[in-house]
Amino acid sequence: MSAIGSLIFCTDCGNLLQESTGSPDAILVCEACGARNKDTLSQTILSESKPNAFPSALRAKRSALQTLTAEDRSTEVLTQKVCDKCGRKEMFFTTAQLRSADEGSTVFYRCVCGYRETVNN
Repeated sequence: MSAIGSLIFCTDCGNLLQESTGSPDAILVCEACGARNKDTLSQTILSESKPNAFPSALRAKRSALQTLTAEDRSTEVLTQKVCDKCGRKEMFFTTAQLRSADEGSTVFYRCVCGYRETVNN
């Protein structure tokens, strides 16, 4: 008979046996093959592993410290809007919720010429 934690298996066929009685003198009979197995007390197995014990391509790419560039932090998106200063047909925009939750967000537009515009939705 072999035991894994509180599970007890038949040594002949590997079938899961009835629950342990806790008495080392008890005999557990396998319902599948009829083999007689001695009862054992529950065993607790503690295992520990290091983080590098299971290699991962994703974990290898990650690090505890990440360096963000200005481009990574940029949340601006290009949209079709005419700049009032230079007439360019595209401007960058980003939004922020500056007022209460039941009001619209504020849209910040920026042109490559340096012109900035704010619109409250």
